[in-house]
Amino acid sequence: MSSINSISGSTGTATVAPVRRDPAREAADDLCSAVLSSLRRKDQREKGRQYVQGLLALPGRKSMRGIAGQVGGGAAEQSMHHFISGSTWDWEPIRASLAGYLQAAGPLTAWVAQPMAIPKGGEHSVGVAHRFDPHQGQMFRGQQAFGTWFASAALVTPVGWRMHLPEDDAPGAPGTPGAPGAPGSFDAADAQAAYEESAADAVIETVRRSGNRRPVVLDIQRIGTRSTMNRFAEAGLPVIARVAPSTPLLVTDPALPGHGAGPRPARDVLQSVKGLCTPVEWTDPDPAFPGGRHRSTLAVAVRVMMPDPSPARRRHLLLVGEWTDPRRPPAQLWVTDLVRLPVGPLLRLTKQGRRVAFAAEHSGREAGLRDFAGRALPGWHRHVTLASVAHAARALTGTEHYAAA
Repeated sequence: MSSINSISGSTGTATVAPVRRDPAREAADDLCSAVLSSLRRKDQREKGRQYVQGLLALPGRKSMRGIAGQVGGGAAEQSMHHFISGSTWDWEPIRASLAGYLQAAGPLTAWVAQPMAIPKGGEHSVGVAHRFDPHQGQMFRGQQAFGTWFASAALVTPVGWRMHLPEDDAPGAPGTPGAPGAPGSFDAADAQAAYEESAADAVIETVRRSGNRRPVVLDIQRIGTRSTMNRFAEAGLPVIARVAPSTPLLVTDPALPGHGAGPRPARDVLQSVKGLCTPVEWTDPDPAFPGGRHRSTLAVAVRVMMPDPSPARRRHLLLVGEWTDPRRPPAQLWVTDLVRLPVGPLLRLTKQGRRVAFAAEHSGREAGLRDFAGRALPGWHRHVTLASVAHAARALTGTEHYAAA
């Protein structure tokens, strides 16, 4: 980091301000030494380290030219571009090593699946199309991706990625009238099913590679469907997933209203037991409050099942509801197969998604997670993997610039 020179007007003597240390950039070298070891060649490991350092040093949007300029000037741009988009190195071992490094730094609390919609124009970036984003409930043009985030008591940072490509929305050719994702005309059911499948595959693949089967938090609008819950059950992964208020559920507790009455909307099930709510304290991430802002809301958990034509696939679940205002319907609804946990720990587990959403919006931009502009999908995977390493260096040193963002 270059020093800052100043001239004293009274004496005419030059003074040199102290060099400002960047703990994240210092930590990044140790982190890169550990997680880039799968790259066979020394020059590849060095380019990976330089790329991470360039991401950390470059303010604002991260372009290939800007990153190269931080580490080697204009002559390095072509070499860096080839390293990301034209090389053949595998990003998966780096992601697995990053997850292992973080686990050694602090025990994992939960995996969190976080959607990342990246608005983009033009035709020159991989995966760009007119898409329906179920998480936001609207059409947009750009890329859709899913990150799997490592959440511990001390930090949250991404360790796995999947891009949801236009052809994933089949049937129908992307961009044609009536096809999923075409502007003004799409099959919402097909688009939602493909979106759910991408999100589930992203986190299941990352967790399997890590070998750490801690709970998965699916903090994605309306993703807690029967098919998604079944996918996680088949994978043997515990999950807590956000559900829509209209999700049909069967009340299985004979002491509660609605037992034996057939499927009822999740919102109605919770409204009928609102009197059983208890206050739960949790921490909201807020840069104005070191350690976050302590909050309290009302919550209740109800034993339920999801209706399924196959009785063999019907499993006992808990429906968790949260009220920020007891005079209104529940603000958040979740289903989980963690049926032995009390409502307090379950609700606090869902707040890991809130931490991740906050980080993805602020420190994720700082690390350049959204900034790849190339045409090659492998290039996007390599960029977002090294951007995750840069994000981890910030998270490990507590130097995320939330307030500036």
